[in-house]
Amino acid sequence: MRMRSAAIAVALAAGTLAALTTAPTAQAAEYSSALKIKGVQYDAPGRDSNRCSGGNTAAEFVTIKNYSRTTTVNLKGYVVKDAVGNAYTFRNNHYLQPGDYVQLRGNYGTESDAKNVAYRNNCNFLWNNDRDTIKLIKPGGAYADTHAYTKSANDRDGNGYITYHG
Repeated sequence: MRMRSAAIAVALAAGTLAALTTAPTAQAAEYSSALKIKGVQYDAPGRDSNRCSGGNTAAEFVTIKNYSRTTTVNLKGYVVKDAVGNAYTFRNNHYLQPGDYVQLRGNYGTESDAKNVAYRNNCNFLWNNDRDTIKLIKPGGAYADTHAYTKSANDRDGNGYITYHG
């Protein structure tokens, strides 16, 4: 009886270990992509105004960087989402060379490889000023990177900007 219980315990432990080592997690997925969230200006400088003319939604942005040393990545089909599902999908070819970046901003404009910018074509703010989650999702649906933040824990200097991945 004792041998049988020990064998069951070993089998359960091995199954649990296998599940833990093979189950995908947001943290593991974060490092499976050359594209990562470099930083976020989650609180635009000044008083928030989401007016399309004269507002400051363009001053709120997320920076996505290609951390690969050798591979160019096309952003077409990548999605940026917040915690409640507000999303932006890169619809055009937008190539990031190794070490290159793009800033996804609020307000209206076009994607520009030359200026490293894309606009959400929406004057509403995407990121909450107190806490939110930023998700970068590959065209197939897998996570490329994700970060949750709170103003009190992650923005020590209070300037509304948080850096990830250096």
